[in-house]
Amino acid sequence: MVKKRVLSDVDSLVEDIRSMKVRGALNIAVSAAESMKKVVIGDEGDLMETLRCAGERLKDARPTAVSLPNSVDHIMYLAEKNAHLGGEKFREQLLEDIERFIREIENSLDEIAEIGSNIIRDDDVLLTHCNSDTVIEILKRAWSKGKKFSVYATETRPMMQGHITAAELVDAGIPVTLIVDSATCLTMETKKVDRVLVGADTVCVDGDVINKIGTSQVALCAKKHGIDFIVAVESIKFSPQSMMGLVVEIEERSPDELWLDRPSVLEVYNPAFDVTDASMVDMVVTELGVMPPEAIYQVVKEKFSWEFRE
Repeated sequence: MVKKRVLSDVDSLVEDIRSMKVRGALNIAVSAAESMKKVVIGDEGDLMETLRCAGERLKDARPTAVSLPNSVDHIMYLAEKNAHLGGEKFREQLLEDIERFIREIENSLDEIAEIGSNIIRDDDVLLTHCNSDTVIEILKRAWSKGKKFSVYATETRPMMQGHITAAELVDAGIPVTLIVDSATCLTMETKKVDRVLVGADTVCVDGDVINKIGTSQVALCAKKHGIDFIVAVESIKFSPQSMMGLVVEIEERSPDELWLDRPSVLEVYNPAFDVTDASMVDMVVTELGVMPPEAIYQVVKEKFSWEFRE
């Protein structure tokens, strides 16, 4: 009964992630870790088995955001590492390790905001796509340092996450202009955009970037106009799975998001993400520093060494 109740809480988070009540790769990673922590606190049976069940359910919630499996897999690694302690000592040590892991994820946002703010220049005209907490924090930090710049934000159909971006920048006092997605290329040309700054849901070891649908088209436009395409991403979103040859699944969402009362014979294709080739990316800003996409491989080998254990 206790296990059922504990997993019911996990299932509630899974539904919130799928419905995008909980959104943003970093928020998803933290929420998953918090959910696993509740399992550790609440389970009274075979804790390892309950954690495995919870982890598998969580990982199925959003297939494209690698921060989710990274968060779950790291907690399972911590559980396996501490299992020999047994009983309450195991539970206490695991809770301490999970709490430290959550703090590291949360602190990474502050660290990347500081590093990223240093690449923003006075009078920059920036363009961003979708809604990234990482990008927003970088822009807010740069603005707080007295840097003056302006932002063009795509509305990001079909879920209009660009409206969230625009509203957050308005609240921060940062000049922002909302544009339709299809105006991206024209905006770059006529508004003299200097740089593109986007977030990411997943970065593969070869430097390819998986982000909200339309990101690759923004990158192509930036390439055409000779504009730097910059990705801001915490290393929790790097994909160790891609080193082992696993291909990231691109999530397809409900056709209703595009047209609720559509003709019954109409087919709708609604991918939520796309892949931007590493060759389109000029730099990757992380809490570990600024690096070229080619450096991701070595970072993954070092940071996720626990993932490749025997």
